[in-house]
Amino acid sequence: MNWDWDKLKAQQQGRDGKPPQMDDILKNFKKINFSGGPIIIVIILVIALAYTMIYKVEPNEVGIIQRFGKYVRTEQPGLHFKLPISIEKVTTVDILNYNTEKFDITAFEDNRSISSFSSGENNPSLMLTGDLNVAVVPWIVQYQKKDPYNYLFKVQNVKGLLRDMSESTMRLVVGDRSINEVISKRDEIALEARDVLQKELDQAEAGILVTTIAMQTTNVPERVQPSFNEVNQAKQEKEQMIYQAQEEYNKAIPAARGEAERTIKAGEGYALDRVNRAKGDAARFTALYQEYAKAKDITRQRLYLEALREIYPKLDQKYIIDAEQNNLLPLLNLGKNKEGLK
Repeated sequence: MNWDWDKLKAQQQGRDGKPPQMDDILKNFKKINFSGGPIIIVIILVIALAYTMIYKVEPNEVGIIQRFGKYVRTEQPGLHFKLPISIEKVTTVDILNYNTEKFDITAFEDNRSISSFSSGENNPSLMLTGDLNVAVVPWIVQYQKKDPYNYLFKVQNVKGLLRDMSESTMRLVVGDRSINEVISKRDEIALEARDVLQKELDQAEAGILVTTIAMQTTNVPERVQPSFNEVNQAKQEKEQMIYQAQEEYNKAIPAARGEAERTIKAGEGYALDRVNRAKGDAARFTALYQEYAKAKDITRQRLYLEALREIYPKLDQKYIIDAEQNNLLPLLNLGKNKEGLK
C-alpha cells in the first residue's frame, strides 16, 4: 500500500486553513491503493465477529443465553458479551411491560389460528350460566412474563395455552352463577377467575403472572334479548308483589300481636280484679262473721237494718203494718206525705 504523505497532509490541512470535509475524505479514501486485500478481509471478518459477540439488554428485559441450543445463563439489563455466531444465541424477554389478551368475538376472529385446541367456531365469550341462561361475557387478561426460562422452554405455545386456560377458567366460574350474578357481580367473578387461572398456569409452568382480569359489559345475545327482558320484567313484578305482601304482613302481624297482647293484659287485669274482689269479699265476710259470733243478736239486728236501708229507698210506696193488727188500717201514707213535702 503506497501512501503519498505530502498530498495527504495537504488534504488534511485543506484550503485556507479549513479542516477537510467528509466528502473530501471519502473521495481521498477511494483513491488509496490497497495492495493487501486478504488483510482487509480478515479485518472485516474480525469486526463482524466482534459485532456478533456484543449485545445489549434493555432495562425492561432479560437476556436468555443458549449455547448450541441449551440454556446456560440469564443476563440482566446492560451491555454483555457472548460467544460468536452459531455458538451462543441470546433471546430477550420483556419482563416488565404488560401484555393483553382480549376475549370477545373480534378477538376470536383475530386469534382463531393461535392454538389447535381452540373452541372451534364458537365465540369464546358466549357462555352458559348456572341457571341455564346464555350470556355474552367478554373479558380482558393482562399478564407479565415473570419466569423467562419457563416462558421460553417449558411450553411450546404460551399464548395459545393462556387463551385456552382463560376460556376454560371463565366458563368454570360463570357456570357456577346465575345470569343476574354474572351481570351484577363482575368484579367478584374477575377476582375468582384470576386466582383459578394463575393456579392452572403455575401448574403448567408457563412462566406467566396474571395481573388483572377485567370483565367488560355482560349481556345476553341479541336474539334472546326481548325474551330476557320479559323474564326480568316478570321477576320484577314478582318481587314487587312479594314486597307489597311483606309490607302488608308487617302491618297486620304486629297489629294482631298488639291486639292479642292487649286482650291478654285485659284478661289478666280482669282476673286480678275478680280475685282481689273475691278476696276482699271473703275477708269482709270473715270479719263480719267474727263480729256476729261475738254478739249474734246485735249483729243480726244491724244486718237487718242495713238491708232495709239499702232496700227501702228503692220502694215506691211504703206501708208499715203491725204484725198483731187484725184489720188493715192505713195508719201512715208515707208516699203521699213524701209528695206533700216535695
